[in-house]
Amino acid sequence: AGSDDLRGWDKEHFNCCNWGYRVACDNTTNRVIQLDLSFNLEWLYLGQNNLKGVLPPCLGNLSSLRYLDLSDNQFEGHISYLPQLEYLSISNNYFQVPISFVSFMNHSNLKYIACDNNELVPASSFQAPAPKLQLRFFSASSCTSKLLSCEFPTFLHSQYDLVYVDLSHNKFIGEPFPSWLLPQNPRPNLHTIDLSDSNIHGQIARNTCLIFPRLRNFIMANNNLTGCIPPCFGNMSSLAYLDLSNNHMSCELLEHNLPRGGSSLWYLKLSNNNFKGLLPPSVFNMTKLVCLYLDENKFAGEVPGAIPIEYFNYHRIQFLDLSENNLSGSLPLGYYAPSLRYVHLYRNQLSGPLPYAFFNLSSLVTLDLGDNNLTGPIPDWIDSLSELSIFYLKSNQFMGELPHQLCFLRKLSILDLSENNFSGRLPSCLSNLSFATSYEKSSVFHYSTVSEDYLDNEGFHFDIQMVGARIALNIVVELTTKKNFYTYEGDILSYMSAMDLSCNRFTGEIPPEWGNLSGIFALNLSQNNLTGLIPSSFSNLKQIESLDLSHNNLRGRIPEQLIELTFLAVFNMSYNNLSGRTPDMKNQFGTFDESCYKGNPLLCGPLLRNSCDKTESPSERVPDNSNGDDGSIDMDSFYVSFDVHLWRDNLTRHPLEECIQHWPEKPARYRHVGGAYATEVRKTGRNNLGVNL
Repeated sequence: AGSDDLRGWDKEHFNCCNWGYRVACDNTTNRVIQLDLSFNLEWLYLGQNNLKGVLPPCLGNLSSLRYLDLSDNQFEGHISYLPQLEYLSISNNYFQVPISFVSFMNHSNLKYIACDNNELVPASSFQAPAPKLQLRFFSASSCTSKLLSCEFPTFLHSQYDLVYVDLSHNKFIGEPFPSWLLPQNPRPNLHTIDLSDSNIHGQIARNTCLIFPRLRNFIMANNNLTGCIPPCFGNMSSLAYLDLSNNHMSCELLEHNLPRGGSSLWYLKLSNNNFKGLLPPSVFNMTKLVCLYLDENKFAGEVPGAIPIEYFNYHRIQFLDLSENNLSGSLPLGYYAPSLRYVHLYRNQLSGPLPYAFFNLSSLVTLDLGDNNLTGPIPDWIDSLSELSIFYLKSNQFMGELPHQLCFLRKLSILDLSENNFSGRLPSCLSNLSFATSYEKSSVFHYSTVSEDYLDNEGFHFDIQMVGARIALNIVVELTTKKNFYTYEGDILSYMSAMDLSCNRFTGEIPPEWGNLSGIFALNLSQNNLTGLIPSSFSNLKQIESLDLSHNNLRGRIPEQLIELTFLAVFNMSYNNLSGRTPDMKNQFGTFDESCYKGNPLLCGPLLRNSCDKTESPSERVPDNSNGDDGSIDMDSFYVSFDVHLWRDNLTRHPLEECIQHWPEKPARYRHVGGAYATEVRKTGRNNLGVNL
């Protein structure tokens, strides 16, 4: 409204019921019940208010409205014709949006539409009029539909001023690479295309670079694309973010398939395709590269090759994932960029020890080297990785005792050293680790922000700040015990911690101090040569959900105090030398079956065939402190368990083979998953999120 009409609307006139002009109050409650802003209102922001219901028709009376934001509510109905409208955001509501967008075709001033997470409905049978609008920003991601699939919005054929298009996560009819974006007339201003998870097939058009000469963000992940990256991509100096992961693309990448050195590329994700051969040398000259994901391909081809040191010393590199390829040889020596935070090289054919070059990586958060042929001990410089949260060495040939320096990794939350040849006693100082559940494992990082300003002839201004990429780092945790998988991912991982030392050659007793690991959720010590008693202090593991001590030489009773573990869902004490009464079937122990105790012939209880009527011998009782072994031999259990010892002795000679044969079909897996793409729209007045690249 005009400023002269609203001169009394200020803080000096705090009683708004006395404003009079265009304000009506309830005479009893003295609350505002009516507000008339229809005459000259240009901006209306009602976002994030949890408002419900059908939009009132009187919204069409706002003839001067140019900016309308109704996002993040529960509105239904239709948007009235608003002739001056330039900006419309209705994302995250219950609107039924015609796929033809025919209701907006006469809004000739409209430049911006965001209608994500609504319902797309089929277009009417009559021919839609030629659109009068020319959009610059269009986003309709994650929309629902009652149809199995629907067509792409064809009105985009005639939109030549587009800067940003996002149609990701929709159930479109199987469409070849979007021809509706590739007319003869180029779109010189388009810098972001996100069509991920949209049921697109075929090859990326060869003239993509000509039609979109200023393309910065190109996201086509989770589709059915085939073929190779067009040769012209080598000349796309403006391309900053390229994600073609989870498709069926197959070729040997050459020099012209990827942007050359000096380009703006900082994010490259080609995961889960069939690319092969060696990466072209131009990749190593990408000075701005921050994230490199080449996992689950066939790089190195039929002749395995060593990992070039250049992978590790990009000036800005933070995320490096070369997992599940055919890479071999030792980890490279030389300089590793201290900016590295996430290194994932699992399931290759790497050999040799951990190089000293890792010593520099004080910012490293995850180190995943599982499923290789790495050897040697864990080096004593491991405590220099002060930020390490996930340490994964599963299924290698590491050996030796665990260094006490492991105990100084204060932020460690997941430690998996299973299926190796580690030996010696379990360090009691590991009880000093907090296995912190508060440490953020699903971090979010923002980069490469692009800002577009829109200014009309009368000075009306709004600013759309488009975050080029928002990388959400998720971790998927798969714990295996008793041949069952238990998977943790997403937000729940902020509350997840685990330690897996199974399938090694550890000896001695379980340190009673480990009862101080009060924040741990999963503990697996199975398939070792551990002796002594189960510490009664384990009753302090109040958060534990999975406890596996099977296939060891543990003796004595199962502490009755363990029934206090009210979150325990997986419990395995099988194949030890345990004796006496099993814990009462209370709390979680009422949910366990006989398999939790099998292979312990001297155990008795309701689930077992053995009766507990006989008086228990003193040797079967567990002292509360759980300290030490008195050296006596229980002769009854000696003869009964002789066969078990023979089997276990064989296990120590062939630990890995036995683990594969007698234990989980698929090993435990703690895997970092990176590169989830999202886009945020920031309104006027909010700060730009980004870094200078």
